[in-house]
Amino acid sequence: MLKDYCCCFFEAQSSDGDGDVADRDPVLLVSGMGGTILNSKNKSFGFETRVWVRILLADLEFRKKLWSLYNPETGYTESLDTSSDIVVPEDDYGLYAIDILDPSLWVKILHVTEVYHFHDMIDMLVGCGYKKGSTLFGYGYDFRQSNRIDKTMDGLKSKLEEAYKASGGRKVNIISHSMGGLLLTCFMCLHNDVFTKYVNKWIAIAAPFQGAPGCINDSLLTGLQFVDGFESYFFVSRWTMHQLVVECPSVYEMLPNPGFKWKKEPEIHVWRAMTDDEETSAVMESYGPNDSVNLFSKALQNNELNFGGKKIALPFNFSILNWARGTRQLLNGAQLPKSVSFYSIYGTSYDTPFDVCYGTEASPISNISDICHTIPEYSYVDGDGTVPAESAKADNFDAVERVGVAASHRALLRDKKVFELIQKWLGVEPQVKKKLHSKTSKVMDDNPHECKRKDMHVLQ
Repeated sequence: MLKDYCCCFFEAQSSDGDGDVADRDPVLLVSGMGGTILNSKNKSFGFETRVWVRILLADLEFRKKLWSLYNPETGYTESLDTSSDIVVPEDDYGLYAIDILDPSLWVKILHVTEVYHFHDMIDMLVGCGYKKGSTLFGYGYDFRQSNRIDKTMDGLKSKLEEAYKASGGRKVNIISHSMGGLLLTCFMCLHNDVFTKYVNKWIAIAAPFQGAPGCINDSLLTGLQFVDGFESYFFVSRWTMHQLVVECPSVYEMLPNPGFKWKKEPEIHVWRAMTDDEETSAVMESYGPNDSVNLFSKALQNNELNFGGKKIALPFNFSILNWARGTRQLLNGAQLPKSVSFYSIYGTSYDTPFDVCYGTEASPISNISDICHTIPEYSYVDGDGTVPAESAKADNFDAVERVGVAASHRALLRDKKVFELIQKWLGVEPQVKKKLHSKTSKVMDDNPHECKRKDMHVLQ
């Protein structure tokens, strides 16, 4: 029973890719925002400590190791802790870092699904005959950085080359989740020759191609909440996460695209307290994608954190914004190579934040900086709870298929319908489990399963 809960640990012990001849095109899984284990590596002694994701002592370790400042000269956000580096573990052919994000034993025993990332999909692909190290690989990266930064691009190039060579020169099928879709788009633009040489199919899941308006606008103003309910008391707080987000280029790159023709332009609303002739009234101010920068600047002008007893100012970062605008231009001009087949899965049937409102008519905001300590109200559109379906569908590529699945943003990675689509598009199916009843008995099908093919656009 313990082995069932700890399957990743036991599977990682064997190098099942050694000496095998690939019988199918390799698959590379690419994670999104927050979907990679990050370790802090001590510069003097070399030992590593997992700082993302961890359930216990999460907030403390996060503040000590992951809080960062953006360096406009290099384009990287750099940790305030100068005694260590942030690294991504490469174990299990890159799969370990994107599998169970807190792989501690008790998390596996309790099966805390909130941190089970690509785990179920890895199991599904292994069940379809893929083998780690020859036809199955993972790519995790420091998701704090820009989606087009050199280190991330170089790492992806190396991983594609590794999968291509290990499979005997077969082109790679990529499955990306969330922000991983933006990373792939940037790579496709900057290294089109490499992308064309190594990639056969690309399946994008829940990609915020035109941004994630409600979630990203609010994250810059009040932070991110990755875990809800009781578990949030053991995890990173919203405020702690907020202080990272303000210096995080990848977050700025997911702001709503101001050049996209939205059905309705996303807005930020603020009920402001106005005093005229000693009478106070409430007035609603509205900010679209182009106007929101002014609001961010005013709301964050006094934002700061305390690191090691020293106060550090963290206002809205215009250097990051300028970099992110360059990324958006890259994304807007992306073209899919004719040799690559593109598929898209987007989430539906979940209320997804779109417009954000701070304050109310009865209780307006007096000081604009108070927004950062205000719980907002949202207006919702259809999507996966994080990315609007409108944004995820607007890839601007000549897709073979785009399919909506009724599942939430993270749940799409373990959804049965998503697995059926992936199996269909990859042309594989679960291998039949076989049971030998006696020395002379025939091999019987214990649980035959045929991959279901669905042509409908929305799977309920």
